Amino acid sequence: MSLSVELLAFTPEPDKVVAASARLCYSDVSACSLKEGMDERKSEKLLEHLLKSGHMSPFEHVAFTFAMDGLSRVCTHQLVRHRLASYSQQSQRYVLMGNPQVVVPPSIAGDAALRERYMEMVQKSFDTYRLLVESGVPKEDARYILPHSWETRIVVTMNARELHHFFGLRLCKRAQWEIREVARRMLALAREKAPMIFNMAGPACVVSGKCKEATSCGNPYTTVEEVLADVLDF
Repeated sequence: MSLSVELLAFTPEPDKVVAASARLCYSDVSACSLKEGMDERKSEKLLEHLLKSGHMSPFEHVAFTFAMDGLSRVCTHQLVRHRLASYSQQSQRYVLMGNPQVVVPPSIAGDAALRERYMEMVQKSFDTYRLLVESGVPKEDARYILPHSWETRIVVTMNARELHHFFGLRLCKRAQWEIREVARRMLALAREKAPMIFNMAGPACVVSGKCKEATSCGNPYTTVEEVLADVLDF
């Protein structure tokens, strides 16, 4: 399978929910009333103020759930390090792995000889996996022989505040290439449903105009549109 990132579910009217939640702190009427009376211009102005001032708690009231297929376990190992999120991943303990489906890094895919050697090793590990299973070894033990590049499926839910944090780290050009592409697709989907919330989302070079890495890539992004256009082929 090839990489697929889809938006499975999200909080309805996310921009209005965040704006109403923020206004509630300074209002004597209900959040429902505030949400109903919130027009787009007022919402956009308020959300921009919240983002610039760093008042991020209202963004925790909306969540986005993504279904991801075709990413490697190298990538999911990085994903689950973001602890303010919920995850459900396909289990190699219970699901029998079929013919080899692996992610091949671009640095290997572009060299025919290296790719051939890479796939030879993948096939050997799978042949051993299959032999172990057929010999009665439990799948949960046989899986130990499979490479980290093996493709997997995962469902990820994050609130908007954590997504801003996630995008800030994983859309940086110094982030690992696979999770950077996953993050790019997540931002495109989230921005489509909540343009005001994610209008200012992205790596530090875009959001604050200053790189926060100890060693800069030397070629920072200048706009979110540039980030979204930077498609990685793998």
